[in-house]
Amino acid sequence: MDLIDQFKDPNGEISRENIKQIIPYDDDFLFIDRVLKLDKKNIVAVKEVKADEPYFKGHFKGFPIMPGALIVEGLGQAATLLVRYNIHNHEEKDILAYKIRGAKFFRPTFPGQTLRFEARLFFMFKKIAFVNGSVFRNDKLTAKVNMVLAIVDKKSFREKYTKK
Repeated sequence: MDLIDQFKDPNGEISRENIKQIIPYDDDFLFIDRVLKLDKKNIVAVKEVKADEPYFKGHFKGFPIMPGALIVEGLGQAATLLVRYNIHNHEEKDILAYKIRGAKFFRPTFPGQTLRFEARLFFMFKKIAFVNGSVFRNDKLTAKVNMVLAIVDKKSFREKYTKK
């Protein structure tokens, strides 16, 4: 059994609290609420977009729209879970955005809507993973993103960038 499998409930889903035990994010910057499906090639996760999220106070004042960069971030967080599911000793690694190869946005996202992040692992080799993702709301395509993620040794990466 993969170490991440221990966080799945009987339906194969992963709760927000368990997501926080797998990836290094906490409430203020976690953009996925639940993983609905996770296997070696695919992940499906959801986010309930709430009206009280802090970015709505200043993004399109009086007409709150979720920033596209945060939609990409949510998809990226789901993709890091997918990559972690495919690597040995994932807790010893950091998964970082390396390149956004393309992002297209087709419709805005507003408070009260639910986003569904679907990511597919296209190719992975040692320290790099290529992921294709789509974001939906109400089963309508909202965004498409192709990204490259770097897989780095957590200890050496953090030591390198820690001020001494």
